[in-house]
Order: sequence, then structure tokens, then C-alpha cells
Amino acid sequence: MDNKVAEIFMFDLRVTYADCTLGNHVYYGRYLDFLEAARGEFHREIGFPLLSLQEKDTIFPVIQCSIKYLKPARYDDVLQIRLWLSKLSQVRLTFEYEILREEQVLLKAITDHVCTSVSDKPKRIPEQLAAKFSKYLQLSITPT
Repeated sequence: MDNKVAEIFMFDLRVTYADCTLGNHVYYGRYLDFLEAARGEFHREIGFPLLSLQEKDTIFPVIQCSIKYLKPARYDDVLQIRLWLSKLSQVRLTFEYEILREEQVLLKAITDHVCTSVSDKPKRIPEQLAAKFSKYLQLSITPT
């Protein structure tokens, strides 16, 4: 077995005023947008932008998600979103995330995905993409 430590993708995002409630904390649903932005940048980083995959009839719809909110983010905070994969099979994968402000963990999340065609027919994850994903595969470090 390969003892190489899996990589963690990191993406920085600044909270906008539009992301916040009147009480100046990020609205809970906005965190899903933050996770989506990080996944999009992750796919660009590994050389498989989501639009190019879609043009090749491959998409990864979310089939389940779980979020644990620990502390609020606020307007103008610079957040670091960390992501990695904790499961990878021929057609399914699981991303795990932590959102931090400086070194303080604000949120932990998990999204499960299935690989499908644009017409929602399940299909295998392309081999070259699976190889890129495997570099970020590690055991779960996010408690349930």
C-alpha cells in the first residue's frame, strides 16, 4: 500500500455583504455555494473543469450532503475552504470539507456525488479523472 499522504485542496474566499443576514453572519444556505465554488476551483486545478466534463457528457450531481456549523463567518472574512475525497468508487465519490477563518474551523461538511451523463444515466468516472481524484483520497477526518 502507498504510504504517500493525500493532498488537500485549499481555496480562499472572501465573504460578501450579500452572503450575510441582517445580524452579520453568513446565511446557512450560502455555505453550500461556498462548497460548490471550492469544488469548481478544485476541478480546474486538477485539469478537469466542470464545463469541459459536462461537454463530454459527464456531471457529478450531489446526492446527499451534511453540514456541521461550528461558528459563524461574517462579512469581509477571508475563509479558507479545504477539501479532499474520503470515498472513491467507479461511479460515486465523497468530498469532505472544512471551512476556516485563520486557523479556526467554522464548518465541516460532506457531499456525496454520483457520476452521470447529462441525461442522468449513471456512468463510470473517467479513468484519467479518477487518477487525479485518487491523489486527494484519504480516510475521513470529519466526525459525523
